[in-house]
Amino acid sequence: MDFSSVLLQWYKENGRDLPWRQTRDPYAIWLSEIILQQTQVKQGWAYWERFMHRWPTVDALAAATEDEVLREWQGLGYYSRARNLHFAAKQIVAMGGFPNTLEGIKQLKGVGDYTAAAIASFAFGIPAAVVDGNVYRVLARHFGIDTPINTTEGKKLFATLAQELLPNTQHPTPITSTYNQAIMDFGALQCTPQAPNCMFCPLIESCEAFRNGKVNELPVKLKTLKVTERQLIYVYVRCHGETAIRRRGAGDIWQGLWEPWFVETEAAVPPAAIPLRQHVKHVLTHRVLYADFYLLEVDERPKLPADYIWIKESELDDYAKPRLIEKLLSSLLPSDN
Repeated sequence: MDFSSVLLQWYKENGRDLPWRQTRDPYAIWLSEIILQQTQVKQGWAYWERFMHRWPTVDALAAATEDEVLREWQGLGYYSRARNLHFAAKQIVAMGGFPNTLEGIKQLKGVGDYTAAAIASFAFGIPAAVVDGNVYRVLARHFGIDTPINTTEGKKLFATLAQELLPNTQHPTPITSTYNQAIMDFGALQCTPQAPNCMFCPLIESCEAFRNGKVNELPVKLKTLKVTERQLIYVYVRCHGETAIRRRGAGDIWQGLWEPWFVETEAAVPPAAIPLRQHVKHVLTHRVLYADFYLLEVDERPKLPADYIWIKESELDDYAKPRLIEKLLSSLLPSDN
C-alpha cells in the first residue's frame, strides 16, 4: 500500500473518537479548531462542550457579549482566539451563513491556512490538505525532509507535498476529511514528538528518518523566539466588601480581561498593603512573568485611575480574568464584611 492508504488503514483501527468528528456542522467544527489551535485535546474537549451547550449555533454566539465569551474561555489562554471567535461569529451572521468555500472560510477573523483547510475538509469535503505540527512531523520524518518548517521555503514545500498526498482530490469527498484526520492522529498518537512508537509503525519500512537514524532530529525548526521577562505588581483593594478592577486595553497581553489595581513599581505600593504572594512565576509563549500580590484593606476608597470600577467581591467570578490573576486571587482570605 502507498503512504496515504497505510494512514487510512491505521486510522480505521486507531483513530480518536472525538465529538466534533461526528458532525458536518461547520460551526461545531470551526469552534473545535479554534479551541485546539493552542490547546491539547484533553483540555479543549470540555471547553468545546461548554461552548456548544451555551451557544449551540453561530447566531447564539454572535449575540453573546465579548465579556461572556471571554469568561467562558477563561483558563484556555491566548485570549485573542476568543475575541477573534466572537468577531468571526458576527461575520458569519452578516454573511447569511457559514462560508462553504476555502477562500470564504479564510476571510473569517482568526482563521489561517491550516484552520481553513481543516474546516473546509471536515465540514464540506473540500480537497484541502491540513498542515499542522503533527503533519509537519510525519512528513519530515517519513520523507527525510530537513528543510526548516518555520521558513517560507519549508512551509511551501510541506504544503505542496501534503496536497499531493491527498487521495481523490478532484472533487469534494468524505475521504479527504478522513485522510486529514488520519495523518493528524498518526502524528499525535504514533509518530509523537518524543519516543515515537517506531517498532510498531506501519510505515517503518519506508521511513527515511528511521532508516537513517534521524527520527529525533526531524522536523527541523529554526530557533527565532526570544523570551523576555516582565515584573507585575498587583494590589487587591478591599473596602467594605468591594474591590477595584479594570479591563486591560489593547496592545498588551490579556486584552479585554480584568485585573486588580496594577502599580508600576514597588515604591508605588501603599505602606499599609500586606504582601500575600511574591515572585509568582507564570510562563507565556514568548515571555516569563513574575508577579507580586498585595492586600490593602481600607475604610475609604483610595483614589485610583479613571479606568477602575468598584464591584462587590462576591461578583468577581462574573468577570473574565487571566489565569495568573486567578492564581493570585486564590491566596485571598474571605472578607469579614
